[in-house]
Amino acid sequence: MGAATPSALEDQRIRAAVSERRQPLPGRQRKFKGGTTSFMLVMHVGAVFALLPRFWSWQAVVVLAVLYWTTVLGVTLGLHRMLTHRSFSAPLWLEHLLVLMGALACQSGPIEWVGLHRHHHKYSDQPNDHHDAARGLWWAHSDWMLHEIPALQHVGRLTGDLQRDPFYRWLDRWFLLLQLPLGVALYWYGELAGVHGGGLGLVLWAIPLRLVIVYHVTWLVNSATHFCGYRNFNSPDLSRNCWWVAILSFGEGWHNNHHAFPHSARHGLRWFEFDITWQHIKLLRKLGWAKRVREASYNPS
Repeated sequence: MGAATPSALEDQRIRAAVSERRQPLPGRQRKFKGGTTSFMLVMHVGAVFALLPRFWSWQAVVVLAVLYWTTVLGVTLGLHRMLTHRSFSAPLWLEHLLVLMGALACQSGPIEWVGLHRHHHKYSDQPNDHHDAARGLWWAHSDWMLHEIPALQHVGRLTGDLQRDPFYRWLDRWFLLLQLPLGVALYWYGELAGVHGGGLGLVLWAIPLRLVIVYHVTWLVNSATHFCGYRNFNSPDLSRNCWWVAILSFGEGWHNNHHAFPHSARHGLRWFEFDITWQHIKLLRKLGWAKRVREASYNPS
């Protein structure tokens, strides 16, 4: 992938080449997966119920904020930059903790998450990319996960480094169960403390509402940053830098930078590209908990 600043003509050429008309999906891929589709529907309905006035409380807002930080950082810092791209190394206890935080996002287990993301980088915006942006904004955003995707067949060969860890194998199978102790603890606290909306209100804000927000923020990196924004580099795909996605996703919105230098722990490369996850990595490095940090820089030519 080139590091040169793309010209408008070159950018247009890449978009035209990548966006060639796609063949219709085969019949088996057009069918909705019952389990995933039902789960997403239940979570979205739960998120709507959470916003009813009867379930609102300051405690619920605090719980949502803390768990949003925990979950998004687990995805960006743990699953993405550390585990998928090995852009830095951390002690095993910290690595496992960050991945556990990422698993709270209910975006599959860590092995499947990493395997699919590595597959995306290998075939970004090509016909065999499972969230190929050339199939449209809705497909790239979330529709792809509601259908059978051939990329799942390649997860095993792309995650040999993770298959050896029994903790990751366990999480890959049981990640959904992490919501149970979280829900029980919050329900108990809400009832005991007499929170407005009770324990149910805290659970609704902490689980379905949080998950739906985090889902759409994560999905925006797959969709919005392949459709709107600017490009610093000539990466051979549709990736773009989108500032508002970067704010919501703790720096993942500097997506063109990331596709140009996927192994860089730093995604915001220009002075105004603020990268919250990178700030956390710098803190971990100061504490001596982040080693072998790989960092790209912006040098236009």
